Amino acid sequence: MRNYSAMSSFAEQMEHQNSTQNLSSRGNSEIGSHYQIESGLFITSFAAATFIAAIVTIGVLFITLVITLTVMLQSCRNSNAGLFQLEERSDQYNYCRIFALQAELNRLETYEYPSICKAHVIRNIKEGQYLRDLNSTMRVVSNYYSSLKPQADCLDVVLLDVEDILTSNKPYNASPLQHVLSVLEDINQLVQDKLQASVHILELYSKLQASGWSLIFITRKPEKLRNATIEALISSGYGSWSSLVMRSEDEMVMESWEYFSRRRAELQKLDFRISSVISSHMDALTGPCLGKRNFKLPRPLIYNGELFVNSGI
Repeated sequence: MRNYSAMSSFAEQMEHQNSTQNLSSRGNSEIGSHYQIESGLFITSFAAATFIAAIVTIGVLFITLVITLTVMLQSCRNSNAGLFQLEERSDQYNYCRIFALQAELNRLETYEYPSICKAHVIRNIKEGQYLRDLNSTMRVVSNYYSSLKPQADCLDVVLLDVEDILTSNKPYNASPLQHVLSVLEDINQLVQDKLQASVHILELYSKLQASGWSLIFITRKPEKLRNATIEALISSGYGSWSSLVMRSEDEMVMESWEYFSRRRAELQKLDFRISSVISSHMDALTGPCLGKRNFKLPRPLIYNGELFVNSGI
């Protein structure tokens, strides 16, 4: 009986232990399942740092993209504005150049120049446009005469305007301009350009002379200044010319273009063949009896300084 009781008590303990173990096992199973569910939402510190770094990187890239697009848009606007200003400046400058030629042709006074051309006059001096134009013109003249030869009778002549030679070593002759030009920052550029211009004109003179062309100087100066003019030409490097034409007393009352035309007609009556008239002044290139190919040398848009004075500079 005791044995049965002991066996029964042992069985109950075993059953109780099994139940406890089953409950414990079931509880552990539920806890484990719950842990697995929570582990899907759990983020380690490394992963969190990586995620935050990625977000920061994307933000920086986005901001960089926005800034880049903004800069490109502003640059595009500035480029378009600069192009527009360049085109506007180019149009105005070309207009002023053409107007200067028309002013010479019609002998306009400086006060008749448009106000928009005043700034271009100064820019023409400061930026050395005069010298660039002169260099291009000299190439045109040299190319023309490179394939031509004068006849042996020495009657093929080229007329050269003395004023372009004797004033090439000076910026200008007008007295009011000296004060005005003193306020320009780059006046030395103009002086250097004029000195360089005299070199180019002398080189052209030497080439024509070496090729056998008869060279005749013609000037607006009166005959009484002949000796001084000859000395000035020689001191500037010019020599061995064919003739020096100067105004007589009765020619001093003539318009300069009439004087030039009259002297060219006289040369033709003497059987001279005028090949070219080379001058920067329209009066020398106006009227009858011109050469087969004449050349207009460039010069600064304004040449007597009045426009600078009137502009209030």
